[in-house]
Amino acid sequence: MYPYKSVDYFSVDDLLTDEHKIIRSSIRDWVNKSVMPIIEQAAQKHEFPVYLIRELGELGVFGPFIPVEYGGAGMDHISYGVIMTELERGDSGIRSAASVQTSLVMFPIYEFGSEEQRKKYLPPLAKGEIIGAFGLTEPNHGSDPGSMETKFTDKGDYYLLNGSKMWITNSTIADIAVVWAKDEQGVIRGIIVEKGMEGFTAPEIFGKWSLRTSVTGELVFDNVKVPKENLLPNVKGLKGPLNCLNSARYGIAWGAVGAAMDCYNTALNYALERKQFHKPIASFQLTQKKLAEMLTEITKAQLLAWRMGVLKNEGKATPAQISMVKRNNVKMALDVARESRQILGAMGITDDFPIMRHIMNLESVITYEGTHDIHLLITGHDITGFSAF
Repeated sequence: MYPYKSVDYFSVDDLLTDEHKIIRSSIRDWVNKSVMPIIEQAAQKHEFPVYLIRELGELGVFGPFIPVEYGGAGMDHISYGVIMTELERGDSGIRSAASVQTSLVMFPIYEFGSEEQRKKYLPPLAKGEIIGAFGLTEPNHGSDPGSMETKFTDKGDYYLLNGSKMWITNSTIADIAVVWAKDEQGVIRGIIVEKGMEGFTAPEIFGKWSLRTSVTGELVFDNVKVPKENLLPNVKGLKGPLNCLNSARYGIAWGAVGAAMDCYNTALNYALERKQFHKPIASFQLTQKKLAEMLTEITKAQLLAWRMGVLKNEGKATPAQISMVKRNNVKMALDVARESRQILGAMGITDDFPIMRHIMNLESVITYEGTHDIHLLITGHDITGFSAF
């Protein structure tokens, strides 16, 4: 494992404020101290270091763009992006937990919830005192969430929820879940389900080769009685969960750059040290080609993410733009990780180095929050006006 040096070939740091840099430094130091020493073993053991949740809460990682009055830090969206970059440099599983807590749980409660819901749930979520999950994907409905089968009926004093959700980050450890389900009119609504409600279970999914430091599972609802005050009152339809996904995809676009930079940093240092034919392999043309192309693609992704952050801060970012940057940056990171592995040769598959772990993680990141192909079709729809779905 080599000391980490941030990649900044085009002085992107000049586009960041002093506050952004202070935030980045704080998260980077924490990742170096709390994540790097334990993450390889956690991945090998298929364990999520759940104790890190409280530490992340103390750092202000959860809901950084949520107003201070609700427990957030009141930061801008570039700050959120910078945090995601550093967390994913540590591991995609750690970043996933933070992304879900922030963009898929805190964001919908803040954006679509009642004042009572905001005050009840957001402060403890921000501190990491409770953990959240997001229930949208189902066993039979992934890229087509509008066809979801989970539903709830009005029973007078409460709602009766039935159905199931699949591939849910934080499922087994979540204290609450923001679940999207259809009402009796077939309209998609958001509802907050709490751990301990009778009929609510969350079995874990094992056997993953990817995101092994992240808890993944199901949410199963068998005649779950949910209080009526748990319904999110300020949104109806698919735009609710899709707005949440836009926030998460934006964070992923920044996070993937962190994984790519970690792989590039490892490959560069190894190439400078490793000797073959009596000289460092960094002196060979094909190695330099790999490194130069990796650096170029990382730089392009950094600039794309930064510009997306500016647009988010100005309230101008479109869902199609966010799809483009998520798709591009994750594919870039996966390509960089694979090329880095080539430079390390056989050593690249060992847990002496982080590259294979990043590769396996990114195979999930390129699929979740909208698959690589779906994001391509979103862009196609935006530029032609024709839906190819």
